Amino acid sequence: MMRCFIFILILGFTTGCKEKKTGSVDASINEKVLLMQTDKAFSALSVDKGMKTAFVEYIDSNGILLKPGKMPIIGAHAIDYLIQQDDTSFELNWQPYNAMVAASADLGFTYGVYALHPANIDTVLYGTYVTIWKKQANGTWKFVLDSGNEGIDRSAVDNF
Repeated sequence: MMRCFIFILILGFTTGCKEKKTGSVDASINEKVLLMQTDKAFSALSVDKGMKTAFVEYIDSNGILLKPGKMPIIGAHAIDYLIQQDDTSFELNWQPYNAMVAASADLGFTYGVYALHPANIDTVLYGTYVTIWKKQANGTWKFVLDSGNEGIDRSAVDNF
């Protein structure tokens, strides 16, 4: 059921993500660049201050976390869940591969590859992710849905 919901949501974005022209400036291209920069800054904060700090900083107040084996964690429950996490035994970073922004320029998504570096073992675990973002009244982006899939082979990962 949740996969169907995500598919429909992404399908809606891809059909609704048209470029909006404002004179000679393509507004959706500018927002796409900003959204990619936001996702990269989100990852950099995760490396610098920890996953918990980064996720709490970038989650929308109504944000949803999709975690394996759990029901969706929503809003204040998602923030409480994040605050309770112990992120001292690993480092999490990611690289967005692409972004799309709706024609309205208030919703968008990024997707890419993440790397989880456990502190106690000499290995890196890779996976893929998708993050759906909502533009805030102040012009910044916060995520409204985050989900990842574990287990891609290192040879499939570019630029990491």
